[in-house]
Amino acid sequence: MSVPPLTVTAPQLRPPHRYIVIEGPIGVGKTTLATLLAERWSMKTLFERPQDNPFLERFYHDTTRHALATQLSFALQRIAQAREAADALTAGTPLMADFLTQKSEIFARLTLPDDEFALYKDLAARIDTNGPSPDLVVYLQASPEVLFSRIQKRALPMELQISDAYLRALTETYNDFFYHYDAAPVLTVNAEYLNPFASEDDLALLVERIETMRGRKEFFVKGVSV
Repeated sequence: MSVPPLTVTAPQLRPPHRYIVIEGPIGVGKTTLATLLAERWSMKTLFERPQDNPFLERFYHDTTRHALATQLSFALQRIAQAREAADALTAGTPLMADFLTQKSEIFARLTLPDDEFALYKDLAARIDTNGPSPDLVVYLQASPEVLFSRIQKRALPMELQISDAYLRALTETYNDFFYHYDAAPVLTVNAEYLNPFASEDDLALLVERIETMRGRKEFFVKGVSV
């Protein structure tokens, strides 16, 4: 009597948290990492949609003129996505996002003069839905030089207009934001030498750190215990 071949099924990997956000400045690799981790843990993805902002390309060409319209458009988009996140979590669906819905102020503070920033905050406060806070934020850090190199490498026409000065100011603003951020635990990852996108070993190191993190704020530098 022939015996049917034994089929071995890999155990399903459960996500360590129900809502994880990968954050960081443009070019750092947050969307790619969010995709990898979401596939690993079978999580629904919620991605930022910069291509849906009709002012963004004009903003990179003329920052001063188009900053307010760009930031208000992003604020409206993130409010809609905050509702989408809340609906998914209410339904019990694990969620992986490549942006923090509360991050709009990072770019508004960076790009708007004081009077327009005050106007932006007033308008944003009137329409804010106070979306859910994540269970964990993975904040990817890299130097402006590394970010600039990666942006040049992927060569998206809209992004090629980004100046070195803007990238430097952006990285500083991100660092300041997450230094004060306390709405969720934050794992800050040095993404300059860790390459989870191309190295299975590096991905495994990061996954282990995410799964074993217990504090409110921790730092991960490859090869260094922090």
